[in-house]
Amino acid sequence: MQLLKTFAPWLLLLFFGQQVSLSSGARNKNRGAGRAATSAPERAQRSGSKSPATGRGKFLISDKKMQCTWGAKDVGDTVRLSVKCENPEARIKGGVTDLECKYNGKPHRCPGYESDPKGFWKQVARAFKRLQSKVCYDDRALVRAGMCKRAPRDAHFKLDIGSSMVSAQSGGLSEDTEPQSPRPTSSAPEGPKACTEQQRKKRAEENCGRWASVCTFFISMLQSEDC
Repeated sequence: MQLLKTFAPWLLLLFFGQQVSLSSGARNKNRGAGRAATSAPERAQRSGSKSPATGRGKFLISDKKMQCTWGAKDVGDTVRLSVKCENPEARIKGGVTDLECKYNGKPHRCPGYESDPKGFWKQVARAFKRLQSKVCYDDRALVRAGMCKRAPRDAHFKLDIGSSMVSAQSGGLSEDTEPQSPRPTSSAPEGPKACTEQQRKKRAEENCGRWASVCTFFISMLQSEDC
């Protein structure tokens, strides 16, 4: 009996200590589950965030001899492709010198855009090369990446026809063009010529007959020097 009174306080302390340990473990377990529950949506949100548009490239419009460049840029939930073309030769010989336009699309709706962005932009560059003379002119011709064939229509890039701008100029003289010789200018009409004494006598003989000498005198007085 004396032994039980001695160890009773120690047993009570041991019991309370065990309860406190179990309670603390339960709280830590719940706290860990809470962190796992809140971090999962965050990871999902990070995995679903958009990748920035980084595509750019060059292509040639053969029939127009235009050298073109394009670059991608995020505009809200849309990706915009800005296209600029120029033909230095047309500045001399005449024709279309500059061409600009913009294409808009939502490539995020295509799974391949997120999984393989590098491959996606390579396919966009090939699509521009296939369009050729339709670039900046035909709003029905979409810029399609091959990996996005099954994607919704708005995932492809469509021309904003209102953004198309064309510049042209007439051609100047080429190097092998000879300048035209100036046209001869017509001389001013000559005025009346002065009459000689012989011409007056001849006119008097024609008009006055035997009175020619008298007529010659009056003609010289009355008529001016001009015939």
